[in-house]
Amino acid sequence: MASLGAWDYTILAVVLIISILIGIYYRFAGSKQSTTREYLLAGRSMSVTPVAFSLMASFMSAVTILGVSMENYQYGTMFVIINISYIVGTPIAAYLILPVFYRLKTASVYEYLELRFGYVARLAASIAFTLQMTLYMGIVVYAPALALEAVTGLNQIFSIIIVGVVCTFYSTLGGMKAVLVTDIYQSVLMFVAVFSVIICAAIKAHGLDTIWETAQAHGRINFSDFRVDPTVRHTWFTQIIGGLATYLSIYGVNQTQVQRLLSVRSLREAQVALWWCLPILCLLSISTCLSGLCIYWYYRDCDPVLGGRVSSRDQVMPLFVVDTMGEYAGLSGLFVSGIFCASLSTISSAISSLAAVTLEDYLKPLVGCAAGRQLSDRQTLWYSKLLSIFYGAICVGLAFLAGSIGGLLQAALSIFGIVGGPLLGLFTLGMYVTSANEKGAVAGMLVSLVFSFWIGFGQPKPPIPSLDMSTSGCPVDRSYLIDILRRTSDNNSKAEPESEQYFYLYRISYMWYAVLGFLISFLCGWLFSYCCTWLKWDDNRRIYHDAQCTLIKHDLFVPPIANRLRRRQMPQLVVTSTSSENGGIDVSVIEQEQEPDQQRTKSHNDVT
Repeated sequence: MASLGAWDYTILAVVLIISILIGIYYRFAGSKQSTTREYLLAGRSMSVTPVAFSLMASFMSAVTILGVSMENYQYGTMFVIINISYIVGTPIAAYLILPVFYRLKTASVYEYLELRFGYVARLAASIAFTLQMTLYMGIVVYAPALALEAVTGLNQIFSIIIVGVVCTFYSTLGGMKAVLVTDIYQSVLMFVAVFSVIICAAIKAHGLDTIWETAQAHGRINFSDFRVDPTVRHTWFTQIIGGLATYLSIYGVNQTQVQRLLSVRSLREAQVALWWCLPILCLLSISTCLSGLCIYWYYRDCDPVLGGRVSSRDQVMPLFVVDTMGEYAGLSGLFVSGIFCASLSTISSAISSLAAVTLEDYLKPLVGCAAGRQLSDRQTLWYSKLLSIFYGAICVGLAFLAGSIGGLLQAALSIFGIVGGPLLGLFTLGMYVTSANEKGAVAGMLVSLVFSFWIGFGQPKPPIPSLDMSTSGCPVDRSYLIDILRRTSDNNSKAEPESEQYFYLYRISYMWYAVLGFLISFLCGWLFSYCCTWLKWDDNRRIYHDAQCTLIKHDLFVPPIANRLRRRQMPQLVVTSTSSENGGIDVSVIEQEQEPDQQRTKSHNDVT
């Protein structure tokens, strides 16, 4: 097992120390994070650049970098098509969803659900988000610990604690400003880590064309799978439609991302930040995919897993760094720093968003209900910091759990679709359907969550067919035990039943989880709302300003619908009489237009 040198450890230490210093600086600089608005939303004073980088860094974690590179290494390049869904989804998130949240100007996006439906809907959605992010946080911390162990043999416990403590420290101390600023340089190091792999492989292969030709010869280059079969793991349909639903569930209605977009000065700047995030996100995604092909070129004749060098394909990328960059002082440390930064940026974002949701959706309503009073700004600030420390500790604890449960890594990659799809359906129902009510919407989301968890975690699932791996170039002095284990694995794989023998829903591609969750939540919520209204179990009175249900709160809906509702409710100037004495015209103002046809008739009669 190779080990890091003095320069490698120095680089890693400097990266962690810079993150800590940024947190200290923003604790004592400027307004010193003295208000909740400053602490959770950076005082709504951030510029576009740090927010754009933070949006990317929050989404692209160490799990993503290690997982996407190995996706292309093992299964080919169909995953790259998902970048099209990012392009399609950005204008939808920027011009339809984001304006609704920006008008609220609240620290929690789930407050929208209380305004639209009621507190039960808000609580159900925030609980689902909390479970989603706490689970994912543990996996994101575990990933760099796994990478570091593969590179140096350093104890995983030490790695997990270091990442968790550093991240919690600067997130708690510096608030949202510290998180956003650290995301900039952490994003740069993420790019450095990925590009170091590409450049090193290109040098050894004497050009990227050699790497591309090797990947093509061994079936890794594939952009032509247009099958509509939902059981096929990656096709154009899964990547564009499934990727779009996943993207909107993250960049449209996820607290972690929307909280960043609300930290800028205006809606226009928030939209610009989202657009600038798009090329940064696509560049890192495509580069990570290319790094997987580079690694395959290097190990094309001796797969490290089949050769017995590592136990998981998630360790192949750091192993490549050891094999190719270990002789150069500092390069291995730079790569490991980039992997750490990918986790730090995601965890700091998660801690901040979870603290905001817990404070706004749980603590404040609880105090208001139990004590009949509101928390002061000083109290909310203190609770926010305490909650940040709490979730940092939870993060470290779940990281140890993730390291001891097999298969949890793959489950965590699907959790955004399993939980995000139903939440996207709930928000979409509220923003597009005026007749939807709370009981129907919550019932639809719960049905969707149950279904999504069932198909997402139901067992047994068919094995994922891998492209061919070779061991023809491996050293001949492999141990007898490794040969036995590999033969046993081959025999077991041959004995597995055909995929058609598995339950159909368990064979559906994980990329469809978000789509199915969205559709079930939206359609069932709409149907249940109709039934609840018909049975007089609930109504949609919350969307009206007045008790007579005539003036709709149009700001609760997406801009096209809001504009249409606003035009319908605009006061009309109607001529009622003329006066020669005054030399003018008397007019009356009709405040509300209930029925367009009736109103036009009334106006005609008045003029007559």
